[in-house]
Amino acid sequence: MPNIPVPSGSLYYSEHGEGPLVVLAHGVGGNHAIWHKQVAVLARTYRVVAFDHRGFGLSVDQGGLGRAAFADDLLALLDSLQADKAALVGQSMGGGTCIAFAGLHPERVAALVVASSLHALAEPDDVKPIMDEARAQTQDLDQLQRVLSDGFREAQPAQAVLYQEINSFNLTDRRSLGGAWPLVQTPEALGALGFPKLFIGAALDRLFPIEAVRRTQARVAGSFMVEIDDAGHSAFFERPDEFNDSLLSFLAMAGIKGRARPAHSNTAGYQPVGGKP
Repeated sequence: MPNIPVPSGSLYYSEHGEGPLVVLAHGVGGNHAIWHKQVAVLARTYRVVAFDHRGFGLSVDQGGLGRAAFADDLLALLDSLQADKAALVGQSMGGGTCIAFAGLHPERVAALVVASSLHALAEPDDVKPIMDEARAQTQDLDQLQRVLSDGFREAQPAQAVLYQEINSFNLTDRRSLGGAWPLVQTPEALGALGFPKLFIGAALDRLFPIEAVRRTQARVAGSFMVEIDDAGHSAFFERPDEFNDSLLSFLAMAGIKGRARPAHSNTAGYQPVGGKP
């Protein structure tokens, strides 16, 4: 799998399948390998690329640019793949990468999925107190307490260990991550961008409480929301069947049709918020 050169570093990605391009952007606790429960499913009908943010996994951040370079790195990745557009799926930190990129390069975005994240979005007055409380309550938790629900860690200890082991390959963590998002936009500005948008929230998410996601998403015109029960911050890892089905259904609804029809489509259940942008 290739590394592509980027300023002051290099970017690793893995590629699977054929069809319309879907790019997976991981959170601070993961890297490209964390998507193993999504890649095999999506690759049946899509061209799937999972990349390592600089400083994570097999990517390099020699200049310590961090978040400041994430959107430019994503642009370099799409250019290297010779892709005019891609459906972007960003979880937590990766959600900020995709949101910032979408604001800077909306013409390159076929659809946007924001999972367990409000990064790179300005926090409205009725959202900031919720997020401030969440930040205070989680700042001293260890990594697994932050990203996995208590019930999942107790019921699936081997999966929790796997998550931690995947994380161990990263040179960067939440405390050492540097840089600032190159663009922070309001939810209303995101809603004005003309591509389909889906927010996926989790009922037990400690980092991005479901009510904060609900209130933000309601301001993004034309967007959709899926709420996954009994899952923490990493719903894609804890509840992959529900996550994958929601993602496949959304892509089908958005007209991004793969080589084969996705199973278990729920497209009829989607209702946009605030009408079309």
